[in-house]
Order: sequence, then structure tokens, then C-alpha cells
Amino acid sequence: MNTKYAVCLENKGYKHSLEIGKLYEIIPDEKVENRQMIRVIGEEGEDYLYEAKNFYPLIVPKDLAIALHERI
Repeated sequence: MNTKYAVCLENKGYKHSLEIGKLYEIIPDEKVENRQMIRVIGEEGEDYLYEAKNFYPLIVPKDLAIALHERI
């Protein structure tokens, strides 16, 4: 498992759907990444597109990814 996460750095225009400092799970998507976008899983479990510059991507160790996935 190579789950990626990202921390929200900016929520301008998305204040109701993104929290600054919150950790979001990323769904890899080359097509949108080439357009400087990122696909993240929101509160409802649905995935949404945002500008990648609003996030700081992280790759977490496997055991932490499993623990996070069970709680998010």
C-alpha cells in the first residue's frame, strides 16, 4: 500500500469544504495532476478536484497509512 495524503494549506473559495491544516487522502490521477490539480477524498467519502497548490503532499509509512485509513 502506497497511500498518499496531503495537508490543506489554502481553502480560499472552498472554506466550507476544506480545512486548513487538515490531512486528506489523495486518489492518484495522472490526468488531473498534469493540469496541476489534485483529487482528494472529502468528509462524505466522495472525491473532489482542487488546485494542487492548495495542498502539501505527503507519503506516509505503510503502518501509518493503514491506521489513518481506518479512522478517516
